[in-house]
Amino acid sequence: MATNSKLKICLATAELAPLAKTGGLADVSAALSAYLHHAGHDVRVLMPFYSRIDRTGLRIEPVPRLQNLYITVGPWDIEYSIDRVVLPTNGLPVYLLRCPALYDRPEIYGSGTDEHLRFIFLSRVAIEMCQHMQFAPDIFHCNDWHTALIPLYLRTVYSWDRLFARTRSILTIHNIGYQGVFSADILSDLNLGYSTDRLHQDDLSQGRINFLKTGVLYADLLTTVSPTYAREIQGTEYGIGLDGYLRQRSDRLIGILNGVDYAEWNPATDKLIPHRYSPDDMSGKRVCKLGLMREMGLAGTSRQPVIGIVTRLVSQKGIDLMVKVLPDLLAKRNFSLAVLGSGEPHYELFFESLQRAARGRVSYYRGYNNRLAHWIEAGSDMFLMPSLYEPCGLNQLYSLKYGTIPVVRATGGLADSVAQINPARGTGTGVLFSDYDEAGLYWAISTALTLQANQPLWQKIISNGMAMDFSWEKQGQQYVKLYRWLAGQ
Repeated sequence: MATNSKLKICLATAELAPLAKTGGLADVSAALSAYLHHAGHDVRVLMPFYSRIDRTGLRIEPVPRLQNLYITVGPWDIEYSIDRVVLPTNGLPVYLLRCPALYDRPEIYGSGTDEHLRFIFLSRVAIEMCQHMQFAPDIFHCNDWHTALIPLYLRTVYSWDRLFARTRSILTIHNIGYQGVFSADILSDLNLGYSTDRLHQDDLSQGRINFLKTGVLYADLLTTVSPTYAREIQGTEYGIGLDGYLRQRSDRLIGILNGVDYAEWNPATDKLIPHRYSPDDMSGKRVCKLGLMREMGLAGTSRQPVIGIVTRLVSQKGIDLMVKVLPDLLAKRNFSLAVLGSGEPHYELFFESLQRAARGRVSYYRGYNNRLAHWIEAGSDMFLMPSLYEPCGLNQLYSLKYGTIPVVRATGGLADSVAQINPARGTGTGVLFSDYDEAGLYWAISTALTLQANQPLWQKIISNGMAMDFSWEKQGQQYVKLYRWLAGQ
């Protein structure tokens, strides 16, 4: 088959920006799907129709022949319909699984007794939607634990259907820390019949079922969101119990660094920042910095170094290191902090107290504000990401484009996308530290502050970063090559 032929892909995901987002899964699902769509491939994206989706400006229409259908899950006959919306931001058509009984909730995820049902159902509807449409995908692209049962279902419950005779499955692990582990009491809800022996038997005997592990065992190909993370999760420190299974399948595990949607994250075209700028004219960055300082109540002139932080306030993101290092550094070095995020209450309290103790130098916005996130990227001099682990990370990629120097720990996608500054040669794009400890973070921030004082060098490093290309046009091609290889094209 010709290598320029159109691929048929069904991509199932629990999140897709801007409709429903808690993290990078939403951004990647949207950007990769949009790239595939605009490249001419037939990609059918399915996600739940959560009640919290903001419908403003959306034209959502029911799909004929996909209304008032039923699937038996355990003892329940669950009714559903499928609607369709074209995203106004990028023209991507998205199929929405409408089932109020499962998805009319205040939050995307929960801890209710039916949490497993919500994603068993999503996985099965993805397959049955294809059946109803007589759509024979070359690839089922599954994402994280929420859709990790699809590869097993294709090999068991739906193996009779020749529609899927040539279909292959890919499971992308966006964050191995979330695996979808449930009590073995849910076994009957899987509707596997005589195929329950395909589940991990040791897990069953110990009273649990792990959705992500099941996907790791049965997907035709495994991917994750950076080459370094692909190596890291095969070790005991980062594999979180799945490392042995991933090592067994290492020949089927590939790391592809996520891309960036430069239509949204580009200082030359960004409508959310006070002034646009480009590598040819950086004057707008100073305007953005002054605007950010005014917006967040930070004192000083444009010469005051500003470090930006936009993150979930959870232990994975290295917040415990910040707690130990930032107060002392603020006392000894002259810089300001612009912080946006929410998460674990004790971390929120830390930044609130730091703001009170260093008013005018620390400003903390609790929650998420997309406009402010863009302002922080554009107006900061440096961006801090001292993660314990980071499968890919996106903010360091945004920072590079915005001429904001990343200060990061060398893990996962951070290690793959940020190169250490060499002052003598004027090479590199950021400051990296290796050991996850206070000394490492203290050194990294201090080094960045010292380097910034050398403005000719600093401007060269900014230029290096802004010249990097992490577009989906580049990264998406790697997925297409994998799809074709797996589909025998």
